[in-house]
Amino acid sequence: MKSIVIEQPGKLVIEQRPLMEPAPGEVRVKVSYAGICGSDVHIYHGHNPFAKYPRVIGHEFFGHIDCVGEGVDPARIGERVVVDPVVSCGHCYPCSIGRPNVCTTLQVIGVHRDGGFSDYAVAPAQNAYVVPAAIPDRLASMVEPFTIAANITAFLQPTPQDIALVYGAGPMGLTVIQVLKGVYGVQQVIVVDRIDERLAMARDNGADLTLNNLQQSVAEQLATQNCRPTLVIDAACHPSILQEAINLASPAARIGMMGFSGEASSITQQSITSKEISLFSSRLNSHRFPQVIAWMSEGKIDAEKLVTHCMPAHQVEAAMLLFEKDQRACCKVLLEF
Repeated sequence: MKSIVIEQPGKLVIEQRPLMEPAPGEVRVKVSYAGICGSDVHIYHGHNPFAKYPRVIGHEFFGHIDCVGEGVDPARIGERVVVDPVVSCGHCYPCSIGRPNVCTTLQVIGVHRDGGFSDYAVAPAQNAYVVPAAIPDRLASMVEPFTIAANITAFLQPTPQDIALVYGAGPMGLTVIQVLKGVYGVQQVIVVDRIDERLAMARDNGADLTLNNLQQSVAEQLATQNCRPTLVIDAACHPSILQEAINLASPAARIGMMGFSGEASSITQQSITSKEISLFSSRLNSHRFPQVIAWMSEGKIDAEKLVTHCMPAHQVEAAMLLFEKDQRACCKVLLEF
């Protein structure tokens, strides 16, 4: 089988490897499509602190089960599945309270163990979720990106009455917009970015108002709208955003952080407690795959709106460069295996 391997930071190879066999409790998936994520690019450049090399990257993938390990029902062979990359122990404190995404021995497929940028991949059988016929093969790998939005919104509990402010109109921000509008029915979603083409994508995905903060601050633009957000989601993850979000937010607002930076973020306690603002952080997803599969099947979210490119897997280097560099025209890039 052919696998896309990051041998070391900056060195990507397409390597011929022996066909793997699933261990007890695992399934083997013949991969059809896989999505490129920012974390894949970070591993390529050596900027992901959790990755070990060499590594087959890829944690957004779809395919068919073609082999099962001991203890797995052989009837599962042939199932169309998407794979949850979160592999947890099931018995530590976070797992015991339904937070396997921060398991004390967490492993992420495509980061800590080999992933889906390969002709075949293995995963725990419980991590392979059946995809209904309503979701086409090409879009099934998009389930995982939407689980990230599902996870943060589960903490924030949006309501139709909220005024939501989303920082960042990249793939994460766009999934959040769709979930806020299509699932929770939020009436006003405002999106901030510095790239006009990304803001156009935000409007296409349901944003009611878009703000370019390259020349004029978010605070100045919101003041003209007489607007105080009750819900803020940071999908851009720059260290300066958190304090700005706190300052802009309404009293009793909720703020969600979707990513992380290694740089320090300076905030004042007074600005948080004086308005009794609630801060939530979110990493990966905690068993959100069935929820997102249902949303897709019911038409509440539309993955097609995010997919701008689909390329053969052997063009992975060009695909990753396109994803990283062309932020004006490119959103999600899928690899076809």
